[in-house]
Amino acid sequence: MTVGVVGLGLIGGSFVKAYHEAGHRVLTWNRNPSMLEYSMLSGESDGMLDESSAKDCDLILLCVYPEAAIDWLREMAPHIGPHPMVIDCCGTKQVVCEACFPLAQQYGIIYLGGHPMAGSHFSGYAHARADLYHGAPMVLVPPTFDDIELLSRAKELLSPAGFGRYPVTTAEKHDASVAFTSQLAHLVSNAYVKSPTALEHHGFSAGSYRDMTRVAWLNAPMWTELFLDNRDNLLRELDLLIENLGEYRDALERRDARKLESLLEEGKRRKEEVDQ
Repeated sequence: MTVGVVGLGLIGGSFVKAYHEAGHRVLTWNRNPSMLEYSMLSGESDGMLDESSAKDCDLILLCVYPEAAIDWLREMAPHIGPHPMVIDCCGTKQVVCEACFPLAQQYGIIYLGGHPMAGSHFSGYAHARADLYHGAPMVLVPPTFDDIELLSRAKELLSPAGFGRYPVTTAEKHDASVAFTSQLAHLVSNAYVKSPTALEHHGFSAGSYRDMTRVAWLNAPMWTELFLDNRDNLLRELDLLIENLGEYRDALERRDARKLESLLEEGKRRKEEVDQ
């Protein structure tokens, strides 16, 4: 198999390492030439992904920010042809799919939206690893939902990465879900750690603090683009959180133990429900 990887950050780099380790030919593209050269010198990349080599790929993975993924496909579309399957790996789907589905149709390209549900608060090729995706879900957003052959081929091409399952959904449902499961968590964690008390926490923190602040250490340019691309969904979740926090604050201010205990029990029950 020949796999093309666009972008050599944590996500793209981990795909490079996974497919290289599995014995496949890997072609790469990165806007930073020095990182591209490093991947080749390491032996993990077998050459450049460009206008002449793109058509030879079985799979092309777009592992860059949403706008960059759209720009790359728009520029390279005339050179890809009908053989490679192109899957973007961006953290939002509506913006990317709305631009790429028409491009794929225009140029006869096989394209699916995708989102590997794995990562780290560290970024960059240096932190990439071949087992990053082992057991993780790979969300797929196909152009149509009745093409079983297309989905089967996608799973086969992605299998060397070691994904555990392949949920299939729409771009709209994907973005509504990740606004809650991922984006809100990053936003809250980043805001939470801004308390002046954070500078004095040493000796008073344990697992709760580490869990709450882990994703505060984020790639700001990337998350800014993702948050703005998914603005409406994220605003809805943020408004609900602010409303819920207001209830806890009111109970504390009024010293209303009964209300506070009721809110805490309600949250505990909800956690039990969603984890079943």
